[in-house]
Amino acid sequence: MNKPLIGAFLAALLLGAGVAPAVAAESAQARESATEVTPAPAAKAVTFAGAVALSNCSGSVVRSPDSAPTDPALVLSNGHCLETGFPGPGEVLVDRPSTRTFTLLDASGSGVGTLRASKIAYGTMTDTDLSLYELTSTYEEIESAYGIEALELETAHPVAGTAITVASGYWKRTYSCDIDGFVHQLKEGRWTWKDSVRYTPECQTIGGTSGSPVIDDATGKVVAVNNTGNESGQECTDNNPCEVDENGNVTVREGINYAQQTYNMVPCIGVGNKIDLDREGCGLPKP
Repeated sequence: MNKPLIGAFLAALLLGAGVAPAVAAESAQARESATEVTPAPAAKAVTFAGAVALSNCSGSVVRSPDSAPTDPALVLSNGHCLETGFPGPGEVLVDRPSTRTFTLLDASGSGVGTLRASKIAYGTMTDTDLSLYELTSTYEEIESAYGIEALELETAHPVAGTAITVASGYWKRTYSCDIDGFVHQLKEGRWTWKDSVRYTPECQTIGGTSGSPVIDDATGKVVAVNNTGNESGQECTDNNPCEVDENGNVTVREGINYAQQTYNMVPCIGVGNKIDLDREGCGLPKP
């Protein structure tokens, strides 16, 4: 896992590990084509607006397409970032009281306010690695106080080749790459995750980026939640996940990082932003 961080010393060490963005040169042929074909509108730049910093991880304020302005807002992060500790295999947390706080960021990455949870609405590390906190504030209260809108959750399965940005509220840093593909089963230590997103190598996420929203550059919608990477080339151990295909073949990709899809949790968000695991289309594990 892109494990939670503890201590300012470790934070200072990792903060210096920057990654320079790659810039592709435009070819002459592409310039010529641009004069003949009307270009599509440019994608809106991904910012930190709506991202949050946890004490040890990252997260984001999210909404489903059907969430109302008066609904209590939701914060998305990882199951392994829960203050209650790592949920065991098969363990699912629903409606657990919580008073956890989150620092809300604006577009530039500056902290503009503190949000507070009323409960852990959902949390697990089984099949996926995610947590959803219900806040004491509504979406319209957050927007009125801070001018920040929630990030919308994509309802469809993402597509390989999609340009994405991982926005870390903990580090106030973004990572840009593409979706390289999808993993039938991703195994790490005691946990197994299904249909995980694999990044192309440019997204070199680090500890503290756990729980960051993975944002589709073209739509600005959240398609996944960042959660892990193979750090030292070991096979299926903690911090060294391995890929297992439909035939049981194991592949290790040292230095490659992963995320868990979020489209399958959208149908689980019912009226009033309440988590209902019995709703049609809900793909999250039940307790």
